Amino acid sequence: MDPSSEGFRRNQEVQLEALAALDEQLEIVRAGGGPRYIKRHQDRGRLPVRERVELLLDRDSPFLELSALAAWGTEFTVGASVMTGVGVVSGVECILIAHDPTVRGGAMNPYSLRKTLRALEIARTNRLPVINLVESGGADLPTQSELFVPGGRIFHELTRLSAMGVPTVALVFGNSTAGGAYIPGMCDYAVLVDGQARVFLGGPPLVKMATGEDADEGSLGGASMHSRISGLSDYFARDELDCIRIGRQIVSDFNWHKLGPSPTLPADPPLYDPEELLGIASSDFRVPLDPHEVLARIVDGSRFHEYKELYGTSLVTGWASIHGFPVGFLANARGVIFSEEAKKATEFILLANQTNTPLIFLQNTTGYMVGEAYEQGGIIKDGAKMINAVTNSSVPHITINIGASFGAGNYGMSGRAFDPRFIFAWVNAKLAVMGAQQLAGVLSIVARQSAERSQRTVDLEADELRRRNIEDQIERESNAFFITSRLYDDGVIDPRDTRTVLGMTLSAVHSQVVEGRQEFGVFRM
Repeated sequence: MDPSSEGFRRNQEVQLEALAALDEQLEIVRAGGGPRYIKRHQDRGRLPVRERVELLLDRDSPFLELSALAAWGTEFTVGASVMTGVGVVSGVECILIAHDPTVRGGAMNPYSLRKTLRALEIARTNRLPVINLVESGGADLPTQSELFVPGGRIFHELTRLSAMGVPTVALVFGNSTAGGAYIPGMCDYAVLVDGQARVFLGGPPLVKMATGEDADEGSLGGASMHSRISGLSDYFARDELDCIRIGRQIVSDFNWHKLGPSPTLPADPPLYDPEELLGIASSDFRVPLDPHEVLARIVDGSRFHEYKELYGTSLVTGWASIHGFPVGFLANARGVIFSEEAKKATEFILLANQTNTPLIFLQNTTGYMVGEAYEQGGIIKDGAKMINAVTNSSVPHITINIGASFGAGNYGMSGRAFDPRFIFAWVNAKLAVMGAQQLAGVLSIVARQSAERSQRTVDLEADELRRRNIEDQIERESNAFFITSRLYDDGVIDPRDTRTVLGMTLSAVHSQVVEGRQEFGVFRM
């Protein structure tokens, strides 16, 4: 790798430009509903959501925010009115789900729902306690048709976590009404703030319409009533700071311990500068990058023991460690996955399951190879072996898209549909069924062949216009911001943060048992 080369400088420029765009969007997320609504919230004596989270977390501990750009490019505010992430509270790694009441009163829209459900899924699969910081006006009613049926999954996940012995906590700072009232009702622990918490199935107007009864908010759902009469509240908090203090004490009383092994290897930093990842990350997915250069800047001591180095060289596999956790890596080298790479990956995944070793997938693939020779050589069967192994592997998978993730290569490299414990993308990554030019070209060929069969004249000008429009569409829809906004990953990250993100996620997955599987499905020979 030559930092003085033109290619390195070009890559660096493109990455820095993309990171500037990411920082701009993250500023919008951090701004919540904007200065006006934040001031109104503070004038009521209430803390902004990010201050609540900061006070709840252990001092100077890391926090990995998830799905920060949810709803980007839609009619809803970027961030989707809820903040989720993995953080340390009283020494315990937890999933935090925090409503932002400055964004439409914290109302839940379809993207808020997806974001919340993904956070709960991460909690369940990794055995992480959940802390809800509640202040929400309930569902965004104009989009209720997209919320009502799938929204019940929140209740399902909370009660399932409780049955698994994974604690759930509700810290109620404000409104928690209608369906939202079941959040504190279904959590193992509920803390309500005096004078602020309002937990009821129906507020005064609804009660009046339904029963003719006149009732005030306090008697219907105030913290005092629920603490003294209904028993819904387990702890009565004098104010927000008291609520956070009680929440931290609750977590401290869990007597929580991890089921996975602790780090066992030296956690020394890489020998090579992670800053150089900006020049290594390709500015054009059609130009391959050498995953060895990436690994040298993220693994402990830059130590990597490669498996089958001379066979199936379009896929790099091998053993390393991240912050002391032993891991196996599968990293695409030249985009295309051939039969040799598929068989190599299958064997490597089986070995990782034998040794209970987590797997990290670094995606940069255009998919499985096509063509007469490859079809006759059994590429479908070999790809199916690899996908079988990925599907049935039970060791934790963590996936990062470092360039491109196209076609069935996305599946074979543990894409979102294959339930990786965590999945992230570098800021300039692409994801689609295929590249924009390839997809537009395929549709153009199909259209021309159809015209020829029907003995129609091909309108070359219309064909070219359609081709350009399709290319533009796929470019937009394969953009990292577009993909993360739909919750197809857990966030867009700066390449330089890759080692840190991997370290935090590996620590989180070791809260659960780390155990491989010996039984797999039928491998097509």
